[in-house]
Amino acid sequence: MWTTFRGGLETLFGNARSIKIKLETIGGHGSTIADLVKHLCLNLMTDKRTDLFVIDDFQVRPGVLVLINDADWELEGQETYKVKPGDDILFASTLHGG
Repeated sequence: MWTTFRGGLETLFGNARSIKIKLETIGGHGSTIADLVKHLCLNLMTDKRTDLFVIDDFQVRPGVLVLINDADWELEGQETYKVKPGDDILFASTLHGG
């Protein structure tokens, strides 16, 4: 499974635009997007400013667009979606200063 970051979120992950993640590292088959987000924050985030990505117990913060295989995660069950090998999960910040 690939996890991709855009809109500035890549800076929270050592400027990595994409990270390949094996399901086994987040709990195996049956793991959800919520499991993935928690794994990203606890194990792969290099920046301490987690509030730019998540709020309140690893909930993706408003303003972060999440796409699962190019579809809005709201169509897929949001954080309850069970990730599969080959999935492409995109996190893109829609927030910007001005």
